[in-house]
Amino acid sequence: MAEGTEQRGGRQVQLVITGMTCAACSNRIEKGLNRMEGVQNATVNLTSEEAVISFDPNQLDIEDLRKKVKDLGYGAMEKVDDRKALKEEELSHKRRRIILSALLSFPLLWTMFAHLGLPMLVPQWLLNPWVQWTFATPVQFFVGWIFYEGAWKALKNRSANMDVLVALGTSAAYFYSIYGMLNGSHHLYFETSAVLITLVLVGKYLEALAKGRTTAAMEKLLSLQAQTATVKMDGDWQVIPVEQVKHDQWILVRPGEKIPVDGEIVEGNSTINESMLTGESLPVEKTKGDPVFGGTINLHGALTFRATKIGNETVLAQIIQAVKQANASKAPIQRVADRISGIFVPTVVLLALITFLLHYFWLQPGNVEYALITAVAVLVIACPCALGLATPTSIMVGTGKGAEHGILFKGGEHLEQLSKVNVILLDKTGTITHGEPQVTEILSFQSEEQKLLQVVASIEQNSEHPVGQAVVKYAKERGERCGGVEQFTVYPGKGVAAIHEGQQYWIGNRRLLEEQGIDYSTSLNQLEQLEAEGKTVMLVASSNAVIGLIAVADQVKEDAKQAINQLQQMGLQVAMVTGDNQRTAHAIARQVGITQVEAEVLPTGKSDVVKHYQEKGFRVAMVGDGINDAPALATAEVGIAIDTGTDVAMEAADVTVMGSELQGVVNAILVSRHTMTNIKQNLFASLFYNSIGIPIAMAGWLAPWIAGAAMALSSVSVVLNALRLRHIPLQRK
Repeated sequence: MAEGTEQRGGRQVQLVITGMTCAACSNRIEKGLNRMEGVQNATVNLTSEEAVISFDPNQLDIEDLRKKVKDLGYGAMEKVDDRKALKEEELSHKRRRIILSALLSFPLLWTMFAHLGLPMLVPQWLLNPWVQWTFATPVQFFVGWIFYEGAWKALKNRSANMDVLVALGTSAAYFYSIYGMLNGSHHLYFETSAVLITLVLVGKYLEALAKGRTTAAMEKLLSLQAQTATVKMDGDWQVIPVEQVKHDQWILVRPGEKIPVDGEIVEGNSTINESMLTGESLPVEKTKGDPVFGGTINLHGALTFRATKIGNETVLAQIIQAVKQANASKAPIQRVADRISGIFVPTVVLLALITFLLHYFWLQPGNVEYALITAVAVLVIACPCALGLATPTSIMVGTGKGAEHGILFKGGEHLEQLSKVNVILLDKTGTITHGEPQVTEILSFQSEEQKLLQVVASIEQNSEHPVGQAVVKYAKERGERCGGVEQFTVYPGKGVAAIHEGQQYWIGNRRLLEEQGIDYSTSLNQLEQLEAEGKTVMLVASSNAVIGLIAVADQVKEDAKQAINQLQQMGLQVAMVTGDNQRTAHAIARQVGITQVEAEVLPTGKSDVVKHYQEKGFRVAMVGDGINDAPALATAEVGIAIDTGTDVAMEAADVTVMGSELQGVVNAILVSRHTMTNIKQNLFASLFYNSIGIPIAMAGWLAPWIAGAAMALSSVSVVLNALRLRHIPLQRK
């Protein structure tokens, strides 16, 4: 799916890249493209498998770019009709290879009992060298051919990765086994090569499953945009595609319709649901002169507004672009094992060569067989069984432990990044709070609170306003009977009025009562106190007097304060970032123990807050649940989405916490920290065997079969250590 766009001084194209297996691949392609004359900038994203390339069309064309990628050993496609089907076919191909490799490797794995001194447990026919060769050869050269390809690509580009380690280690075991088989030796290592290839394939398959679905996130964001707009043309209202809307055109939006573009109201009053932008559950009252934003929903009155921003200028379009840019620019994480292998592989090859020359020319001159066996022992002891298992095994167990507690990591790289963060930015609505208004106080000045609640609920059940519906829900939960309402009237942006059981009532804000000439000064202190706590207050009046107040607010989640305290005890700075007003934001922050507050932040501004912390040298994790959080989730080192939120937020994030409790965020960080510690322990253990075994092998004191046993032992120790992650002390939510 090549998307070509003209830019000042050049052109930009987006290509689908195939054949990448690790961060080294994407880095290699990126460097190769950026070295081309005529390429202004190239960014390759491993997760989305896409390259965004800016180039001079007078010097290059798309075919030149594709050819360069192909020369580097990968594929580049201009268009993919069905990306999802392509990915599914790729996963299906990987599954078939794993099944075939496992079926052929299992009999060879069985023969390891013979190496352990228990040949009576192995069928005699499996000990036949030619039978073992028959099982091992398809695994080595058919199933495992991808490792030879990957190793060749890396070596051709003067680098070394995990593919080089796998190809080198399995080849040493395989070809030495053939040598032993032809010379009548009983020390064969066909099972070492076959089992290693199978295990590494499983790890690569799990990694492929975990890759992000940024394309789906983009599709959901695009679906929020209105498709048509009712505009005034030649004195009449006409429905046209939203792409044809022009600046300063007048647009009509009826109740329940999406606002097509950004603008300024010229006629009408209404309340607008802006939750997809701000994340706030309460609708916003709008009147003449107020701004409106594309993608938001008009709830009540009809509005006429003047288009001020269209196309890519709208706030929603900027959010979409921000998510695209953040995903494109996020650098893939270099795996720990790959970093080690860059030094380890050439060092081992050099040591094996030195060993051969040392024994052939000086220690046992002319003895080719002894020199070869000694050199092979060096390669076998350096076989990356444990090194190859060190990272993926820990990640597999760690992510599995997280999944048991409702924590879903999209990949091992995000697990690693989360362990390094030192700042947690929390969205307010839906993350710290429940995300829906709830009744908090009922103050009645003339009758019982129960009577006031019954009156207000009876009237508000005719309203669609979320604040009114919160009162209705509260009354129903307490078994109150609602009804007996006449002459119900809505005052957009102000409140409602009705007659209940023969009595006239007005329910709304200060403006409604002022218009009706009702004095509310006697309740002003209570009103201001509740508003200072960040609550929305409904004034209830009858017979030209205020008879009560009902306060509604988005309540803090039960576990929020405890979870935030735990995060702070873990050495993390915790800050709240929200589009809500300063008063409400600080009121919520005080309840949960947060001192750093970023309030009244626009959706695109949330990612700027993330960048602000990053520029100060912090590693940031952003926690959110709304569409408005998506750019910040994508910009942060790690984006954590609350599962009860929107699909777009979850797909833009790197980690998803199932359920709504913040304890899941605490558990996610604990899993990441324990897992990374475990990986470092595994890498140390695997390299410990090498550092001890390689000098012994170089001295000629280590037979290849003993080296193989040592490698098996190192693999067992790595797996057993990784399994300890099943006992991470996490709290149940």
